[in-house]
Amino acid sequence: MTTRVLLTTTSFQDTPGAHHDMLAKLGVEVVRERGPLPESRMLELAGQFDAFLCGDDAITAAVIDKSLPRLRVISKYGIGLDKIDVAHATAKKIPVLFTPGVNHTTVAEHTFLLLLALEKNLLFHTDSTRSGGWKRKTGHELLAKTIGIVGLGRIGKEVAIRARAFGMEVVAFDVYWDEAFAAQHNVRRAATKEEIFQTADYISLHTNLTPETRDMINAATIATMKKGVIILNCARGEIVHTADLAAALDSGHVAGYGADVLDAEPPPAGHPLLNHPRCVITPHIGSRTYESVVRQASCCIANYKSFLEGKIVNQANKF
Repeated sequence: MTTRVLLTTTSFQDTPGAHHDMLAKLGVEVVRERGPLPESRMLELAGQFDAFLCGDDAITAAVIDKSLPRLRVISKYGIGLDKIDVAHATAKKIPVLFTPGVNHTTVAEHTFLLLLALEKNLLFHTDSTRSGGWKRKTGHELLAKTIGIVGLGRIGKEVAIRARAFGMEVVAFDVYWDEAFAAQHNVRRAATKEEIFQTADYISLHTNLTPETRDMINAATIATMKKGVIILNCARGEIVHTADLAAALDSGHVAGYGADVLDAEPPPAGHPLLNHPRCVITPHIGSRTYESVVRQASCCIANYKSFLEGKIVNQANKF
């Protein structure tokens, strides 16, 4: 039987680069879908493939069960694993591979795109000039402002480096603290996330989605923040409670929300953040650059190739 793989990531498919040749040289049959796929579509496809080369598709326990016994490996394009039931894959002895260290530069740059767009009223000004107007609003400098980073992993560190280049004060929280990095880049350690919420002018989220971080930004935590705070989210939309944030934006307590992610992707019509004047929302493209896509895709295929050769690298689950 021919080895058959499901490829769902649109940036992989749409971006030219060496990753296409890498995949072709594996000699496997590739079926392409336009993800991220919901559980319903994954269930329709389950059982037909030896491998998933996936993005943010819903790979639930039910999908994994229906995919067996044929499914042998899941090779994730990217680093976020919250859409995969990793525990169930582990129980079924299905390796879940991922691609660490491929998108931190791009996502950090995107974080500052969102921040600058908000503080300089970029969309208001470009909308004005494109419509033949010359309306102007007064913005803010980043210099000497305090940015609080929740999650000082690879991406959070890159944000810290860029923040220091802008002359900003940097405070961060992470359970696993890199003292050498913090000392080198003058990053102050916050004892708790709550300390960041209370002191930062800008709050940038770079943590995984877990039961502990889901809805971490909510009415109660927002109430402890400075009036006029700006929140940046290039992690996962579900870290923020949408209705609570929308209310805080309406009141002006939160001056701006810049996000590359939402709690539902693609969002339903009428999502409260999409057209909010205090929001800048992009469609989960923070890591979608020609450089980053090729790195992610090449790592995804290299991981899968190693598996086919009897080696397992970059495995997220252990058994």
